[in-house]
Amino acid sequence: MTARQQPSGKARRRYEPDRRQRLVEATLDVIAARGVAGTTHRQVAAAADVPLGSVSYHFAGLDDLLTSAFTHLAQTMATAFEERMAAIEPGTDARANVVESMLADLADNQRSAVLTYELYAAAARNPRLRDITQAWMDRSRRALQRHFDPGTAEALDALIEGLVLHATLSTRPIDARKIQDAVGRLIPGTSPADRPFDPSERHP
Repeated sequence: MTARQQPSGKARRRYEPDRRQRLVEATLDVIAARGVAGTTHRQVAAAADVPLGSVSYHFAGLDDLLTSAFTHLAQTMATAFEERMAAIEPGTDARANVVESMLADLADNQRSAVLTYELYAAAARNPRLRDITQAWMDRSRRALQRHFDPGTAEALDALIEGLVLHATLSTRPIDARKIQDAVGRLIPGTSPADRPFDPSERHP
């Protein structure tokens, strides 16, 4: 084998046009595992399986990296919520759909809940991150306004955040009826009997 044919000690990495996005996703994985306080360039590079220099090439610093990662998280989750609210058919009980959405999030997205609260904690000290949380809240409230008046949408958005926080941190099983009851108390039914609603019901 000639010198030209001899393999180098390390395989050459292929060109990846989506490397920046890979770093964003890897940053969220590291935050979910270690928290914002435990996130470093080196850990993100290792999680993404890229050279350490790639992180500094694509991002100006750790703050830029965290901001990009949390922006991606907020946009992804806001879009999913908008799609769920847009899918509610006119004439159905929007309250029931909101409860179903919350229960689905709690059952399937523990990682997303952890990342969300890491964002909230970091945003309390970082105005740049607060811009992300404000934009996220605005989108959520506009999505709820498809079915509720602005004041109710704002209160319901806050209730959802609080209920999800409590359910995520609780050591007890999720009680769907308590979540249903909380939403029903905030938004009473319009029938004369004002009967409790069932998340499985669909009113014509």
